[in-house]
Amino acid sequence: MSTTISFSTHNQIELVDLTEQVEQAVTKMKVDDGICHLFVPHATAAIVLNENEPGLISDIILKIQTLFPDADYEHNRVDDNAQAHLAAIFLGQNISLPIINGCLFRGTWQSILFVELDGPRNQRELVVTVR
Repeated sequence: MSTTISFSTHNQIELVDLTEQVEQAVTKMKVDDGICHLFVPHATAAIVLNENEPGLISDIILKIQTLFPDADYEHNRVDDNAQAHLAAIFLGQNISLPIINGCLFRGTWQSILFVELDGPRNQRELVVTVR
């Protein structure tokens, strides 16, 4: 079973907490025990698990900007967003989480964070598949 969560972003680099939406999707699919796979169908975005704490979110954004600065990349001649593509490669576009007793299992401080790297965007998606 699968569903898609759609949303918009508002900044060039932004972390969007989708934990609640993913948990609601898993609950609706009524799977007792299994795997929840999350996939970002975008080349300039990523998905990560980490703490949704404002200071840490700022630190993550700063580190992304530091590691992947805007520079004279070859791809910028086409789209002017090479740094977003590069960051997405290193951050990753999918994660899997166990479902135990009908609930998404994650660590105490782990939130599901969509990482926008080329925003703002009117439409972004996260595909949620449960088995």
